[in-house]
Amino acid sequence: MENTKSQKKQHTSKFKFEAVLESFKKDNVNEVARANDINANMISNWRKIFLENGYKIFESAPDKEAKELKNKIAKLERMIGKKEIELNLLKNFSDFYESGNTP
Repeated sequence: MENTKSQKKQHTSKFKFEAVLESFKKDNVNEVARANDINANMISNWRKIFLENGYKIFESAPDKEAKELKNKIAKLERMIGKKEIELNLLKNFSDFYESGNTP
């Protein structure tokens, strides 16, 4: 006997988008859920995610690229800061040991 309840059905992003869109058009989550044989709570969750993040599809590539470049610059600046600290520590240790070895 096969246990189908323990297996979660994976839905594509396209399917989720279409279900959410249809639920907005019909203004009825339950109807769309029944038509697609899925739980209404699932569509409600997808709608919530869509409303929170849907604007991102309208971001242009230059906006995304600029954001990525800013993140990369910030990361490199942090790396430079760490290297400057390391160099200063090494210089201090070097100066300390040199001063202890000179008469």
